[in-house]
Amino acid sequence: MKDGSGVVLDEDETKAALQYSASRGLPCLVSHLKSLQAKVHGLDFKRGKRDVIVTNGSQDGLAKAFEMLLEPRVDTLLVESPTYSGSLAFLGPASIHLQGVQTDEHGMIPSDLRRVLESWEVSNPKRKKPRVLYTIPTGSNPSGGSLSLARKNEIYQVAVEHNLIILEDDPYYFLDFEGSSSPDGPARCPSLLSIDERAGGARVLRFDSFSKLLSAGIRVGFATGPSKLIESIELHTQASMLHASGVSQAVVSKIFDHLGGVDGFLTHVDDVTSFYRERRDALVASVERHLSEFVEFESPKAGMFLWMKLKGVKDSNDLIMNKAVERKVLMVPGASFIPTNNDEPNISSFVRASYSTASVEEMDEACQRLRDLLKK
Repeated sequence: MKDGSGVVLDEDETKAALQYSASRGLPCLVSHLKSLQAKVHGLDFKRGKRDVIVTNGSQDGLAKAFEMLLEPRVDTLLVESPTYSGSLAFLGPASIHLQGVQTDEHGMIPSDLRRVLESWEVSNPKRKKPRVLYTIPTGSNPSGGSLSLARKNEIYQVAVEHNLIILEDDPYYFLDFEGSSSPDGPARCPSLLSIDERAGGARVLRFDSFSKLLSAGIRVGFATGPSKLIESIELHTQASMLHASGVSQAVVSKIFDHLGGVDGFLTHVDDVTSFYRERRDALVASVERHLSEFVEFESPKAGMFLWMKLKGVKDSNDLIMNKAVERKVLMVPGASFIPTNNDEPNISSFVRASYSTASVEEMDEACQRLRDLLKK
């Protein structure tokens, strides 16, 4: 640990970590996760309507959920536009038809979601009406947009009216620069899962990750949702990889113990959030200093991404993938995040920058180099 202390597994814990274990996850870790979800999202697991399963990173849980709920070449998935390129990389080869829903700096636009669904039979007479919605509600990758409580309530109401299952992919939930775990600080925006709990529903399947809070390489995430859906993911896990890494799970569980349980973990999370807030501020300052005449952007309220529109650039792909790479500036062109089907054209004037790993000095230098490219 950074403070010089160690996290040590005793002999029995090590034996358990190195052996086969339950597909739901090591009991010690599952216990911590249920306590976390109960405290943060107000879940009551004693009722038996919801459960938790540990996954090999949240991406593993998402892939299993897509396979569970969507039939290739038949079903349509509702997604934000733009949306996470990692999910698109799975959905394309899986032959899932995609229907984009408009977004702005505040995330998915509920009125456009309603428009898409209410006009579906007229606009898409040969396709089944969508029954699954995929959203990244906090610090969205790539746009950085975060849904307000009002928008979440409206999206949930649309889901009720049109009988949708909501896949809530929320790895940046705790990286909310305007929220806090402290009782004295501003509360984080309630999740779609918590709205579902209060409504007595069973239509939200949520995905969380430790990649942004502990370690990306440790590959531990978890899914929370209706017991029947979690059971199906468990059966898929049994037939594919048995369970997530026992060693990784044991380390995460022991870190919870080391931090003093859920309350200590949430204190740690606030420290992580402060770190990323400072980096967000540094990148925004560099963009304003060097790129203000060349780009349009909104400062993200959560997450680790800045989504910029390049003025006068119709398609950012060549500039970012070739010219910027030659100058050792690594960003991602906006086209990588646009949901399309088959041979539909895919161009975008946007670019995604990340403030997760580069130093403050490197980010400032990158903005200067991008400025020079845009000047040319």
